[in-house]
Amino acid sequence: MKPMGRRGFLAAATALGAGAGLSTYAAVSAADGNTTPDKAPDKTPDIALRDRDLPFIGTEETFSTPTLLKLNSINEDHIAFLEEIGLADLGERRIRDMDAGGLNVQILSAHTPSVQNVPGQRGIDLAHRLNRQLVDGPIAKYPGRFKAFATLPLQSPEAAADELERSVKQDGFLGALTNGHIAKKYLDHPDFEPVLARAQALDVPIYLHPGYPADEVFKIYYSTTRSEYTQEYQDYIFSGSGYGWHQEVLTQCIRMITYGVFDRFPKLKIIIGHMGEGLPFYYKRILEDMGEPTEDSLKKPFGQYFQDNFWITTSAFPQTELLDLLLKFISVDRVMFATDYPFADIKVQTDWFRGVNLPREDKEKIAFRNAEKLFKMKVPVK
Repeated sequence: MKPMGRRGFLAAATALGAGAGLSTYAAVSAADGNTTPDKAPDKTPDIALRDRDLPFIGTEETFSTPTLLKLNSINEDHIAFLEEIGLADLGERRIRDMDAGGLNVQILSAHTPSVQNVPGQRGIDLAHRLNRQLVDGPIAKYPGRFKAFATLPLQSPEAAADELERSVKQDGFLGALTNGHIAKKYLDHPDFEPVLARAQALDVPIYLHPGYPADEVFKIYYSTTRSEYTQEYQDYIFSGSGYGWHQEVLTQCIRMITYGVFDRFPKLKIIIGHMGEGLPFYYKRILEDMGEPTEDSLKKPFGQYFQDNFWITTSAFPQTELLDLLLKFISVDRVMFATDYPFADIKVQTDWFRGVNLPREDKEKIAFRNAEKLFKMKVPVK
């Protein structure tokens, strides 16, 4: 195997669950030292000067800790790289990047797969410790700048429900974030009903972040026996941010609707990122083909659940054509801004959205007002 260089580490960071949405151009730019990796080289629009006073709440902003880095990294060099891009920085560097991009608040979440693969008491203890580290650390040190989604020990569903309630009621967390399947089960499985019931009772959302496929699925879908066509980390990226992650989240959403999660928990709130994980493209097809087979088993028309139970963020997809398509099917009241920091440049994301041609009222909804309403919070006044 060839030595792992800077670009290889970028691939590894994406492939091993460090973040999502790192485009090919982003990887090349970062490898070459570009500090704004997602900005196309020929686009520095003056329209970014528009709406400079617009506040932003970032709803998918990733962090790690030394313990979590060791748990989810391949070696010491990989850990050093993730630290280099700022994943574990919850202090001045992160604040500087937020200020440079005009991001008022980050809602923090632990990077994929967090502690979901840690069973038993160890997973319970790790989740609790991660949540408390945020409360005692950046949330206390920088009042108003950080909120958080709880990390949950999902292989212990009752304990996960209890930790969700504790973190919301005692520590002011805004909900929870999950990462793909949990031991080959999705949230529609009966095992996780305690978590869903508690989220509904607390009136807090669950953010469905992507996770990597089970080994059997990875082998069938995302690998080949032809070694001459396999480059370093290629298959992991294929199963992750390059394609698989987005399909995996959309599949989980369709499962939750099809198998009655929202009939059992009609007020459950679900968030998905990355401009809908492909939902805008497939929306009409899904409704047309899934409507008739489920009309006798579900209490509502299939598409109504997307309107009633889902919110969607823009994380790492600063593409106006995708936003326009999303808004054809999903109310502007259900779309929220996110950057996917540190895997996407904050200023690139905020400058893109400032330049989007939408009415000011709609831009405010996406930038911060919808998040304020969903999370029952306020953007701090600088």
